[in-house]
Amino acid sequence: MWHIFQFPLCPFSRKVRLLMGEKGIAYELQTARPWEGEDRLFEMNPAGRTPVVRETERGTVIVDSRAICEYFEETVDRNPQISGTAVQRAEIRRLIAMFDENFYHDVSGPLLHERMKKRLVLRQSPDAKILRESMKLAHDYLDYIDYLIDNRPWLAGATMTLADLAAAAQISVADYLGGLDWSSHEQARGWYLVMKSRPSFRPLLSERMEVIQPPSHYAEVDA
Repeated sequence: MWHIFQFPLCPFSRKVRLLMGEKGIAYELQTARPWEGEDRLFEMNPAGRTPVVRETERGTVIVDSRAICEYFEETVDRNPQISGTAVQRAEIRRLIAMFDENFYHDVSGPLLHERMKKRLVLRQSPDAKILRESMKLAHDYLDYIDYLIDNRPWLAGATMTLADLAAAAQISVADYLGGLDWSSHEQARGWYLVMKSRPSFRPLLSERMEVIQPPSHYAEVDA
């Protein structure tokens, strides 16, 4: 049995959970709070970040969400999420990197710091200027998703891939924290509603972060 060490609003853990759900890989969740400097987490991952996955029978430990996803892609044949020609696989990886790196840096990372870490750890009020800038940048990313969905059935092409899972994982955290305005993004909203309706996504929608509640629309698959 695989164990995922994570906390509910870790977007990278969410990406791994979505991939494992799509591939039908059973797992159990273990709470890890990187901001508390837990010895257990640092023993498994010297960088002190989530997610970490551990297989109990063999004692296998894998860290970093990209390494974890690539591992399961290489070892579990069911429902491949990085497939197609070399060009198509490159496009999938390009979009994964954009959401893992750029979207996290511009949107979900600042939102997590201002609306989660400041509240739970630093006991400070969020910076309204940073929140406004993150929401403005989120609008640009949703515009880009609108463009992609205007030209493709899914973000990277004809089928759902890890690019969709990576994007949805980051977006779900931003949505939970009230950082997205969907009003002028019908294509992006429609794509995200399809992602939310998948069985792999349902556990994420029911999970809550301590003392931080999402907007009313967050868990709805038709809103």
